[in-house]
Amino acid sequence: MLKGDYHPKAFLSLKRNVRPGLVARTKILLFLEKGSSNTRDILKKSKLSYASVLHHLHLLEAENILVHRGKRLYVWELTGAGQQRLTNVTET
Repeated sequence: MLKGDYHPKAFLSLKRNVRPGLVARTKILLFLEKGSSNTRDILKKSKLSYASVLHHLHLLEAENILVHRGKRLYVWELTGAGQQRLTNVTET
């Protein structure tokens, strides 16, 4: 993956940004862009370990990029905070 291939919200301000973490957070964020989801679905889709997914979800929550709802079964969703994904806009 090149530097431009990472999701803009995968970069953290409170932690060191290393390649494996950026890759894991990018997978999680790309999945959550489609809609809110629980931890189990994120695990299946990202194909990361349980510990890794939880670690990165909590890092993203500490940066106010994600929030969770629910008491027992967390449902994670993106907040409006952080950098937004840029889309290509064609000028006419």
